[in-house]
Amino acid sequence: MNFLKQNISIALQSIKANRLRAIITMLIISIGIMALVGILSAIDAIKNGINNNFTSMGANTFTIRNADVNIKIGRKGKKAKPYPNITYKEAVRFKNEFNYPVVTSVSTMASFNSRLKYKSKKTNPNIQVFGSDENYILTAGYELERGRNFNPVEISSGAHLVIIGKEIETALFPKNQSAVDKTIKIGANRYKVIGVLKPKGNSAGFGGDKVCIVPLTNARQYFGKPDMSFTINVLSKNSALLTIILNEAKGVFRKIRKINTINPENFDVVKADNLATLLIGNLQKVTAGATIIGLITLLGAAIGLMNIMLVSVTERTREIGVRKALGATQKIIKYQFLIESVVICVLGGAFGILLGIVIGNVISLALDTGFFIPWFWIMTGVVICVTVGLISGYLPAKRASQLDPIDSLRFE
Repeated sequence: MNFLKQNISIALQSIKANRLRAIITMLIISIGIMALVGILSAIDAIKNGINNNFTSMGANTFTIRNADVNIKIGRKGKKAKPYPNITYKEAVRFKNEFNYPVVTSVSTMASFNSRLKYKSKKTNPNIQVFGSDENYILTAGYELERGRNFNPVEISSGAHLVIIGKEIETALFPKNQSAVDKTIKIGANRYKVIGVLKPKGNSAGFGGDKVCIVPLTNARQYFGKPDMSFTINVLSKNSALLTIILNEAKGVFRKIRKINTINPENFDVVKADNLATLLIGNLQKVTAGATIIGLITLLGAAIGLMNIMLVSVTERTREIGVRKALGATQKIIKYQFLIESVVICVLGGAFGILLGIVIGNVISLALDTGFFIPWFWIMTGVVICVTVGLISGYLPAKRASQLDPIDSLRFE
């Protein structure tokens, strides 16, 4: 233990005596570690964003839709398989016939790119308009910040009412003014705002707060199109029964669509966390590529450190001769340079890890996933620093330990 402390003390003295060289070396290491930890922490932040966005509906929710969740990434990726559109009659019939302890909603994407106006103010043309029933807010994982939900009479009559996302309220109304009871325009039609949704975040760019919801009948009347398809969301009141209820839902919808037992389903049933799992699975290739890039950067840093340590051995040849003349063995000299290399790596790596955490959290905050500390990558970074220090310092340490003490003392 005293031997280790003594060598660390000597290493710190050497670093202090050659500050500029030591700082440059540490920067080389910190850049390599920052690239590795920063990229991988950023990918973790993206994964958290995907999880937060797609599991916000809850673990006890599933959706019946007209397309599967396979996402095509790259030329050889698997393309999503389209199924026949789910009609309004099919969706409503399912809601009426599915008598289980669940909350069922029917909704449709009325528009992807609407522009909302209030007096002279207007939003960008990127607002999603959903047509829904009175249960949609619950099954989709939204909560009301103020105002109220639709009632069944307003749904069936197609009333000109709307519930808007928080970002829309911020864009159209002054800071201290509530949007509730105000009249806005969606396209050419006027709607009375009856509710504002709590912020949900725009994780992974899916626009959770850039939405507005109108009654389902109203959406069919004013946004209807021949290929309009409807989505069925089912929220199980008992998460333990989710798998059983999901299988029963498949059976009921197969019956509605008159699918024979020998034929495959022509619709897709997906749990809230399935898409998140799929996207995170596709991120594994990105993670592998980022890891390789980070390791290549770190390899360059290790070569730079080895080169600087070899120069240090040459410059300190006379010092090595003096230490050997005073009784230092080859083992002591070797450990001195190895420990010095590790100390430089750890000091530089600590700064690189700090920068990597900052990069990861900047991306995390941009995705509204909050501050996090990537403990796994911090520990991995420390281990890598020590390993790089040992590998980079071994050859210079071996060369220093094998120097002849007489020749070293004569070195000018």
